[in-house]
Amino acid sequence: MSLSPLTIGRHSLANNLALAPMAGITERAFRRLCRRWGAGLTVSEMIPSRSMLAGDGEALARADHADEPAPVAVQIAGGEPGLLAEAARWNAARGADLIDINLGCPSKTVCKQAAGSALMRDEALVRRILEAVLAVVDVPVTLKMRTGWDRSHKNAPAIARMAEDLGVAALAVHGRTRADKYKGEAEYETIARVRAAVGLPLWANGDVREPADAARVLGETGADGIMIGRGAQGRPWLFARIERYLAEGRDGGDPPLAVQGGTVLEHLDGIEGLHGGARGARLARKHLAAYAGGLPAGAAAAFRTRVNGAGTVAEQRTAVREFFLQQQWDAA
Repeated sequence: MSLSPLTIGRHSLANNLALAPMAGITERAFRRLCRRWGAGLTVSEMIPSRSMLAGDGEALARADHADEPAPVAVQIAGGEPGLLAEAARWNAARGADLIDINLGCPSKTVCKQAAGSALMRDEALVRRILEAVLAVVDVPVTLKMRTGWDRSHKNAPAIARMAEDLGVAALAVHGRTRADKYKGEAEYETIARVRAAVGLPLWANGDVREPADAARVLGETGADGIMIGRGAQGRPWLFARIERYLAEGRDGGDPPLAVQGGTVLEHLDGIEGLHGGARGARLARKHLAAYAGGLPAGAAAAFRTRVNGAGTVAEQRTAVREFFLQQQWDAA
């Protein structure tokens, strides 16, 4: 197991731990929290290229990385080389330090548009996309993909070799096929085959939920780093735990509830700043449900009920103080 700096193109990262892009989850407020808790890199939510270039408000909001610490990584998605190239150029011109291309999203809606992990069925199209994007930006381009379209077609090593030959700067591989979606357990044998096939910096992704998982996956795959997705939802401090475990061989566990509560309040402040009190409360519910995992079972259920019924972020903030900071459920 190893904690080490990682270099992507001209950017030196503090360590080899990254937050995976997750639609609806890795908005700017959460990305900033994860960086503060030790992630060496965070990646934006997937931004549909066509929607962004058409001026869609939600897509443009996803591309907003004001006040984020560098390097800023923006993930773009789509199936048309010209549109992806234009989206990459648009984001690079507005301060993106890294452009990540999505070959991993298993969503039916995305795959119907021949985007996301559907691209893994068409290596020739992947080549045209990479060539188009690399031709128009001078920032490093990275690629996130799955192991293949289905278990009979695990072509991640072939796409990785193509990407390296064309000049892609780094890769992240999720240990499932598109057909697997998020079912079953991630497998790391294919990621190890990618490691053997290329010399690019490589993040292994999938089912890393505890520090010992990170150490095991690094050992099994030979990857340079770990990219964490769902395991960090509601637990941005997981990066600090992994960082300590890889550096010292010790896991101090999750922080005290009061510290967790302070982090949740910081997250709510960020969400309210981006979306306002009413819309922010609706968008915060999924985050708060995940944070509830740190509470005892009975308190967690009561907390979820309370925050889901709240109409404003201010009401949710009060619930966080009562459950995490004051721990009023102890006296109940």
